[in-house]
Order: sequence, then structure tokens, then C-alpha cells
Amino acid sequence: MRLDKFLVACGIGSRTEVKLLLKKKTVRVNDSIVTSGKTQVDETADTISYQGQVLGYEQFVYYMLNKPSGVISATEDKAHKTVLDLLDDTAKKKQVFPVGRLDRDTTGLLLMTNNGALAHAMLSPKKHVDKVYEAQIAGLMTPEDVEAFEAGIVLEDFTCQPAKLAIITSDSKKETCLVHITIREGKFHQVKRMVASRGKTVVQLKRLTMGPLKLDDKLALGAYRRLTEKELEALAAFDVLL
Repeated sequence: MRLDKFLVACGIGSRTEVKLLLKKKTVRVNDSIVTSGKTQVDETADTISYQGQVLGYEQFVYYMLNKPSGVISATEDKAHKTVLDLLDDTAKKKQVFPVGRLDRDTTGLLLMTNNGALAHAMLSPKKHVDKVYEAQIAGLMTPEDVEAFEAGIVLEDFTCQPAKLAIITSDSKKETCLVHITIREGKFHQVKRMVASRGKTVVQLKRLTMGPLKLDDKLALGAYRRLTEKELEALAAFDVLL
């Protein structure tokens, strides 16, 4: 590949910034100073360094983010803080984006990557990627609600695929409960609308899992980390890491 493309992929800078860095003779290929971005390099065989530091080629990056409330699942927005604003410069230079969306007030697991093929696979109905949400409910969910979720909740504009509703705790005095809801879709406000169709209200919503990925309980709200090798292997085994 072209040297300038390699340097951009390594997060050194934009193509314009890389061009200037090359002119300053800060890049070496196999111990030789190279100033032309058009130079062809073998990213798997050549030793490429910037300011004396050897660079490793990394085409795709994967981040797990514990999304906080008040942040939108987008890469840019004029009015609100976005999930990309929470990540490091490398992620931004790699042009990562959220895989799917969480509502502004929904918290929890959000996968961020620049791997478009993986994002497509994770969101494809054909892949049957389960997503588990923890919801604090105003109102008491019932066994009848469990059956309705399994049958497929009918909304005004579409019928939901069969979903799993598990009642974790229930407080009859306060008329509240904590539930786990497993869905394979991810339509706008879907979980909230499904619960509302049964006459209850979602007070708080948090995504716990997405496919083989589980929210790291050590991640504080707004914190993030790279996926581990085990998590990447789990994605590969799930046949979505392309």
C-alpha cells in the first residue's frame, strides 16, 4: 500500500498532516528516510518508523464503551456530545463509529469500530445477534407480559420479533420491577415501546450484552477500552468478525 495511507491507518495524522511529516524527514522505511507518500510499502514485511518509533499496522480497531446518559450514538452532532467525543485520538483518526444505536438516555454496552463489515453483520437480522437490556420499570410486569413478548409485541407500525422477558425482581408495594429483555432487533425506542404497549413505563434502560460481548462491570460510565483477544476470538467464533 502507499506509505501515506499506511501512516494515516496507524493514526499518525490526516493525509495532509502526514504529507508535512514526510517532508520533515521523520519517517523511515527499512532504515531509509522516505519523503514521498506515494512510496509503496509492504505493511507485513517492511519496518516503518516515525520519529524512531516502529509502527505496527492496524487496519481495524475495536472499543467497548460504557455509554453514559446524555450522550448520543453518533460521530458528530452540533447540539449534543457524542460517543466519539469520549474516545481517544487514535479512535477518531481511525474513524470509528458506533455499531447500532442506544437512545440518548440509555446507558451500557456500545461497540465502536471502523470495521464496516463487522457492523453490518452484527446488525443483520440474519445473524440473530441477541441484545440483552436491563430495565427498571414503573409498574409490575406479569407472566402474561412474558407470553406477549414471546409471541411478538404488536406495535402501530410493525410487529416485533419474539423477545424474551425475564422478571428479575418485583416490588409490589412500590409497583416497580427490574427486568431483563432480550431482543434481536434494534428499532427506534423499541424496548421502551414494547414495555409501554403492556401499560408500563421504562424508567432506566441499560444494555448488558450484544452477541458474545458482555459489558465489563469494571468500566465506569463514560469509560472505554479496547476489546481483549478473547473478545475478538468470541466475535470470530460468532462468525461476525470478518
